[in-house]
Amino acid sequence: MEARKLIKLTAPEEAQEFVTAASECDFDIDMRFNKVIVDAKSFLGVLSLLSHPVMIFSQGSNSEFEKMLEKYAVV
Repeated sequence: MEARKLIKLTAPEEAQEFVTAASECDFDIDMRFNKVIVDAKSFLGVLSLLSHPVMIFSQGSNSEFEKMLEKYAVV
């Protein structure tokens, strides 16, 4: 089951926190902005998408990661 959530990260510290949470998941997580797709476990990839609303596609579920998505969700 693929989960989707729109988020926005605006600072390198937020990106680091997000990547740390994503790295603890044992499933694939992608970030998509327009035609750009990056691995959400890649700090440099996540940094490249700062200040853009990005769609998160995750292939699994993790309660701590879900809290992270809610924290940065675009309303």
